[in-house]
Amino acid sequence: MSQTDTETNETRPAIVGRGLSKVYGLGRRQTEKALAADDPRAAAAAAGGYLGAHDIDFEIAKGEMFVVMGLSGSGKSTVLRMINRLNEPSAGELLIDGEDITQVSDQRLRQLRNNGIGMVFQHFSLFPHRTVRENAAYGLKVRGTTRSERLEKADAALERVGLGGRGDKLPHELSGGMRQRVGLARALAVDPPILLMDEPFSALDPLIRRDMQDLLVELQAQDQRTTVFVTHDLNEAMRIGDRVMVMRDGRSVQVAPGPEIVAHPADEYVSEFVADVDRARVLSAGDLVRPPRLVLDEETSRADALTRLGENEVTGAFVTDAEDRLLGVVTADRVADLSSGESLREALGEPYEQVGPDDVVGDFMQLAGRQVVPVTVLDDDGRIVGVVPRAAILSALSTANGASAETKEVAHA
Repeated sequence: MSQTDTETNETRPAIVGRGLSKVYGLGRRQTEKALAADDPRAAAAAAGGYLGAHDIDFEIAKGEMFVVMGLSGSGKSTVLRMINRLNEPSAGELLIDGEDITQVSDQRLRQLRNNGIGMVFQHFSLFPHRTVRENAAYGLKVRGTTRSERLEKADAALERVGLGGRGDKLPHELSGGMRQRVGLARALAVDPPILLMDEPFSALDPLIRRDMQDLLVELQAQDQRTTVFVTHDLNEAMRIGDRVMVMRDGRSVQVAPGPEIVAHPADEYVSEFVADVDRARVLSAGDLVRPPRLVLDEETSRADALTRLGENEVTGAFVTDAEDRLLGVVTADRVADLSSGESLREALGEPYEQVGPDDVVGDFMQLAGRQVVPVTVLDDDGRIVGVVPRAAILSALSTANGASAETKEVAHA
């Protein structure tokens, strides 16, 4: 039974690549021969061609931000452009919502490009003689949308990217960051289910680039759009991607969430690649969480609480209510001062630092080790997910090249 028979629209991946390869500069028979060789890259080069990508497999879920990253020549843009057949695959399957687009007609391909797949390029590709509003509306014009509707949608898209009120400007009147926002607005205006982004921020200076990353993360949280984002910047990949595919010499080396790649690189190449990554901005509390040493129910008696504090050799313990929500922290001294019959609630008062599972380490690492309990991770209902001990932060932020600046900051806190 085929994938399309067994999966519903809700469970089916948005994009699937199977055995995707791309050879440039060779005819069909030469390409087939090169791909069948023990070393396809060398075989393609010997025949006068170039292997852009070879035997790439991936699945991208609906609403996922999937990042393809690697150095120049790694094949990342080749893979991206095969998704909408700007690069024709030399071999393999490319399924979009279960449909193999390597087999569709030119008419169907145009339909997919106009209605199903948006693209944002590294260079702004704006029409210099058209206003910002007209540039943002261009994709809708190609689609045949009425003028009033496309301008209305263009204005709404410009508002979303922070350019409301600038629709009458010409591109040359905007900064580089603003022009890239127009490119993003043009893609958003047609509201495509899939958005392809080919190193869209690489030409921007670092501060503007950071702002654009923030904007993209915000828009992605709102829209949950299936997005494939190409970059050569590892920190950018780790910051925005749900999962990252690391490429080298036309091949996929590792596909995993960013924190997993940092913590468990697939090989020496990936390990060297991530050695200098800003781990404090990649790893979250949820990545480092550990079980708490001691949690007491508020109904625990004074005697039992003191016994368990001694047995677990901890300075402080968490106290929860009947719904397992955290009430606060107690110490042995505070519990010992309770009168007979008093609840542990009366002993609460020790300070503690709380974070959410998604909070990045860089935002709370300076708090580690300053209280009687480790940094505490709570869910949205106030229940304890776990703790992040100071030692876990120190270990996570260390690298093969020695302690990072972040590690040293925590160590001396």
